[in-house]
Amino acid sequence: MRKGSGRGRGHRSARATDSTDTDPDRHSLFERLGGVLPVADEAAFNVFSALTGTLTTHYWYLATLTSWAAGHGIASEDADRYVRGLFQGVGRALSDETRSLRQLAADHETPKGNNERIRTTWFDPANSEALTGALDALLTDLT
Repeated sequence: MRKGSGRGRGHRSARATDSTDTDPDRHSLFERLGGVLPVADEAAFNVFSALTGTLTTHYWYLATLTSWAAGHGIASEDADRYVRGLFQGVGRALSDETRSLRQLAADHETPKGNNERIRTTWFDPANSEALTGALDALLTDLT
């Protein structure tokens, strides 16, 4: 386990901890904290570290949704409660590992519906390329 990998302060995560460490006692500890995902080498560890760099972006996305709703006359507290509830429900769908992430997205999308419209007009190929470019730059800095 490497220090400074962006795990957050004082937050117990229910996710797997990535580790190049093969010590069974440490693995046992990480299993109790949400699991351990052994990785082959430092290069793989750096990829997982880059992925953790997207967590606060997700929260800022949710905060932006809440601010947008408030800007359209919804009380901030109501917008916050609605967005939290909406994404907590979506988050629970992630436990279904029988469906790929792309399949989960498709299952929540109606053809020509609201979700498809936002995905195709906002998260378009240029947006996706910008995200992968930012991840690539972070990965370069981690190596």
